[in-house]
Amino acid sequence: MKAETRSFYEAAVLRTVVQISQTLDQALDLTALARGAALSPFHFHRVFRGMVGETPLEMHRRLRLERAARALLTSDAGVTAIAFDAGYETHEAFTRAFRQAYGVSPSAFRQGATDPRSGCGRPPQAELAAPSGVHYCDDPTRELVVHIATKESIMNVTIETMPAQRVATVAHVGPYNQISAAFARLGALAGPAGLLRFPQGAMIAIYYDDPESTPPEQLRSDAGLVIPEDVALPAGLGEQRLPAGRYAKTTHIGPYTGLGGAWSRLMGEWLPRSGQRVGEGHSYEVYRNNPTNAPPEQLHTELYLPLA
Repeated sequence: MKAETRSFYEAAVLRTVVQISQTLDQALDLTALARGAALSPFHFHRVFRGMVGETPLEMHRRLRLERAARALLTSDAGVTAIAFDAGYETHEAFTRAFRQAYGVSPSAFRQGATDPRSGCGRPPQAELAAPSGVHYCDDPTRELVVHIATKESIMNVTIETMPAQRVATVAHVGPYNQISAAFARLGALAGPAGLLRFPQGAMIAIYYDDPESTPPEQLRSDAGLVIPEDVALPAGLGEQRLPAGRYAKTTHIGPYTGLGGAWSRLMGEWLPRSGQRVGEGHSYEVYRNNPTNAPPEQLHTELYLPLA
């Protein structure tokens, strides 16, 4: 492994953590964070989550909640004022988020710090569990310590030189887990046109946007089928080109619901330790079987990440 490559990703993540911790009162610009890391948003947020254990947005929200919890313990400010400072528009929204994180309401959390019956017990703790060890601190002189995941990935990843591929596509806009509707339309158009007869044809999904920074209803992806160069496309199908080049490839075996975690491990665990860097192009998935001919636990999906 090239130490300078891992250092590149670590430095990008550390810069982002510092920026997040110092700008809690500002809305998080995820695109700008990725640009500062010299990565696309799609790739950066998966690297960040894999190395730190949570997304930038999750860290931002958690640190705000920790600051709010600290205020409940150390100040006389009203719960509504603390809620606004934490970025919540209503008392009710803050209470729901706080209860989910701490197990009690903000008022009960504050009461626990002053209840004399708790004198022999453990006082309320403002810090929430975080693998990174990054927590809210109101002392600007205190050094920020970040624990970067260092355990070796057990993913079986190979470097493949892939040829250029022509893909017949149906566009999908919306949550990625709803792309099945686009695949149904693809099959309805490709089948009658004879596009399913080619041996090199593979069902493929191409993803263009980062789900961490793009609203679900705006996410863009393509349901596709690899086809030969000399085949005419029927009306209703678009065309996309996947460039030839080097790709990191791993295979996920199991339900499609586990693909998000597989991508996170590939980007956040394997990539920073591999000596490789992300290249131009789009990440994509290839489906070697499907739910019509295999049970969920036997589904084979190949993940491809472009490399420089």
